[in-house]
Amino acid sequence: MWFLGLGLLALALKYFEIGMVATWSWWIVLSPFAMAIAWWAWADSSGYTKRKIVERENRRKQERIDRQKNNMGIKTTNGQRPRR
Repeated sequence: MWFLGLGLLALALKYFEIGMVATWSWWIVLSPFAMAIAWWAWADSSGYTKRKIVERENRRKQERIDRQKNNMGIKTTNGQRPRR
């Protein structure tokens, strides 16, 4: 995502001829888009994206369980008694 944002910023600066980016070659300006494509291809093929989604879902599930236990007055997984 960072590469995409950087590419859009560079593209806008080149198009509107702002600053030193106006003198850069188009290859340099468009290279963050190529890096974004390479990153996404690697992330999808290596399972990085799926692993991050599963981690986020597990974290949300555990937070929901802890919140429900706190509401019932049961000790949470971190071993602390909830305050009232």
